[in-house]
Amino acid sequence: MSEAKDAKKRKEPFPGAYYLAGAITIGLMLLFLFLGASLPPGVAGFLVAFVLGLTVDPKYVPLLLFAAIFSALMGFLGREPQVAWGGVGLLLSQLVVARFVKA
Repeated sequence: MSEAKDAKKRKEPFPGAYYLAGAITIGLMLLFLFLGASLPPGVAGFLVAFVLGLTVDPKYVPLLLFAAIFSALMGFLGREPQVAWGGVGLLLSQLVVARFVKA
């Protein structure tokens, strides 16, 4: 019951903060959509996977490292540059998360 009271007492940092956060999120999504469509496949795969990989919870790093290695291997073996470089980007981002983000 106290959790419900705490939720009611919390306020926005400033009026319209949640709307601003939503607008920023949608803007970033559109930016990544534009970049992914305009860049070469390998660069786009790397960029998108690297940046999205930085947003994960550190407790999922081991699983995502496995997924990154698997996708990089399969991408290079199958000559799919977007998948291959996306796996490399995900691998590097998970190493950054494991090293610098405290769980």
